[in-house]
Amino acid sequence: MKYDFIIVGGGIAGLATAIALQKDGYHVKVLERSTELKVVGAGLGLGANAWKGLTRLGITNDLERNCHLIKRTKFLDQKGNLISEMDIEHLNRKYGVAYFTVHRADLQKVLFQHLLPNTIEFGKRLVDFDQNETGVTVRLEDGNTMKGEALIAADGIHSIVRKKSFPNIKPRYSGYTCWRAVVKPPQELIVPGEFTETWGSKGRFGIVPLTNNQIYWFACLNAPFQSKDMSAFTTNELYHIFQDYHFPVPELIKWTENEKLIWNDIIDLKPTNRFAMDKILLIGDAAHATTPNIGQGAGQAIEDAIILSKILKDKNCKKEAFSEFENLRIPKTKKITNLSWRIGKVAQLDNPFQIKIRNSIMRMIPSKIQENQLESIFHTDF
Repeated sequence: MKYDFIIVGGGIAGLATAIALQKDGYHVKVLERSTELKVVGAGLGLGANAWKGLTRLGITNDLERNCHLIKRTKFLDQKGNLISEMDIEHLNRKYGVAYFTVHRADLQKVLFQHLLPNTIEFGKRLVDFDQNETGVTVRLEDGNTMKGEALIAADGIHSIVRKKSFPNIKPRYSGYTCWRAVVKPPQELIVPGEFTETWGSKGRFGIVPLTNNQIYWFACLNAPFQSKDMSAFTTNELYHIFQDYHFPVPELIKWTENEKLIWNDIIDLKPTNRFAMDKILLIGDAAHATTPNIGQGAGQAIEDAIILSKILKDKNCKKEAFSEFENLRIPKTKKITNLSWRIGKVAQLDNPFQIKIRNSIMRMIPSKIQENQLESIFHTDF
C-alpha cells in the first residue's frame, strides 16, 4: 500500500498534521517509535494562534475541559516584588482565548482520539529512507518497509530524518537546565488564572496553573551541558537553592515528590533556511525547535499543520507545496526562536548588577509594548 503521506512521529506536530491532512481526504500513516501513547511531559502554555489552529482541527470542544484560561502574567524578583505584568484578560476578551494552559498528555490524547482508526502504528522506529521521482520509501527497525508519495518528519529535536537530510543542523545548548513537575498542592499555594515567573540571581522559577487544582512548575539553573550533578538533583537540592525565594516557591518544591520531577537541559535549533528536500519535509521541533520562554513550541507545531493543509489545497504537487511551506514558515519560526533565545538569556542573568539594570528597564517598559509583541506572535497566516 502506498500512502499520500507518511508522518514520522506521534507527538503534537505529527498528530495535528495527520488530522489536518485526513480532513482534506489524504491517506495518512503515522509511525511512532514508542510502543503506546505515553502519558508523559508536563504543562504547556499556548496562545491565541494555537487555539485558532486547534479550532480548525475541530478538537477544541473536546479539549476545553482540560484547559485553564490564563488571565494575568507576572514577572517577579526573588523577593516577590513586581518586575512586569500583563493583563491577559483584556486579550482574552479580544481573541476569545488568548492564553491557556493544558497538560501535554491531555492535548496528545485528544489529538489521538480525532485520528481515523488505524492511522498510527506504535513501535515503529525509522532507521532509513530514500526518495525518487515516484515517492519515498522508509525502512523500519523491524525490517519492514513502507512507501508513500511524501515523508513528513515530526520526530522532534533529535529527528533521525533531519540528521540524515541536513547533517549540519544540530541542537544547541542554551546554557541552562530545567526541572519540571505537575503537582496538586494545598489550595493556598494556587492562584487560579495567574502565571508567574520569578527571575532571581540563583535561578528562575515558574508557576503555571492547570485544571483540577493542579500546578505545573519549572525551575531553570545555569549549568554545564549534561551535568551529572544536575541530573542527580532531588527536590531537596532544589529546595536548598530556592529556599530564600518568595512564597510559594519553596513551599511548592517541598510539596513535590521526587518521582514527579522531570529534568532536561534546555536546547533548541539555531534557525535554518531549509525545512524541505524535494518530497521530504521537516515540521515542528524537527524543523524549528525553540526554547520554552514564550510558550510557542506546541503553538508553532499546530500552525505548521494548518498551513501545510492550506498550501496543499492550492498546490497538488507535494514538492512545490513543501517549498512553499518552507518560504512561509521560516520567517515566523525564525522570529520566534530568536526572540525566545534572547528572553532566556536575559531571564537567566545571575550577576546582581546586571539583574538590577534588567529589572529597572523592564519596569519602565509599558505593558502595551509587551502586548503588541504578544499579538504579533498570535498572528497567523490562516
